[in-house]
Amino acid sequence: MDVEYLISIIEQYGYAALFFSLWLGIVGLPIPDEVIVMTGGAVTGMGILHPLPAFLIVYLGVISGLSLGYVLGRTVGTPILERLRRKKKMDKYITFSEKLVHKYGNFTICISYLLPIVRHIIPYIVGINKMSFKRYALFSYSTGLIWTLIFFLLGRIFGDHVQAAGELIHRYGLQMALLLIMLTIIFFIMKFVWGKKTTEE
Repeated sequence: MDVEYLISIIEQYGYAALFFSLWLGIVGLPIPDEVIVMTGGAVTGMGILHPLPAFLIVYLGVISGLSLGYVLGRTVGTPILERLRRKKKMDKYITFSEKLVHKYGNFTICISYLLPIVRHIIPYIVGINKMSFKRYALFSYSTGLIWTLIFFLLGRIFGDHVQAAGELIHRYGLQMALLLIMLTIIFFIMKFVWGKKTTEE
C-alpha cells in the first residue's frame, strides 16, 4: 500500500480511513504509522480534510491501536508474544523491547514511540506485566500527542514527499526522526525570521 492509494481511500471514506489505518496497524497493516500520520497532515494541506478534526482522528487512531496491544497483553498474556517469537526477526525485537522495559521501566513507553515495531511490542509487554491502565495512559497518551503532532506537521510540510520521508523514518528510526524534527524547527525559525524581516521592510 502506498501513499497515493491511501489518499484515494481517504478521499472516499474521509476521517474513518485515517482512524482505521492506524488502529489496524497493530495487526500488521502494510504501511508504517509514520507514513499514515504524515499522510493525515498532507491531505489537510491539500484541502481534502480539515486540519483539527483530522489531527484528532489521527491521534485517536494512534492511541487506540497501541491501547489494543496493551489490552491484549493484559488479558491474553504471553501466548501472543510466544507465537511471535517463533519468527526470528520478531524474536529480536521482542528481546530488545524486554531489555528496554527492564532498563527504563515506565519511560520505555515514551522511548518506544521513536522506535518502529518496538512501538507496538512495548504495550503488549507492559500489559503482560500488569501495569495499571491509568499509568499506561499517562505515559502513552501524552507522548503519543507530541509524536502525532510532530509527524502531522511534517506531513503538511513535506506534502508530495510523504512516502519517501515516512519510509526513511521507519527504516532509520530515531536518528531520522530527530533529524526531521530539527529540520522542522529550523524551517519554522527561518519562516518566523523571514516574516519578521518582511514586516519591518
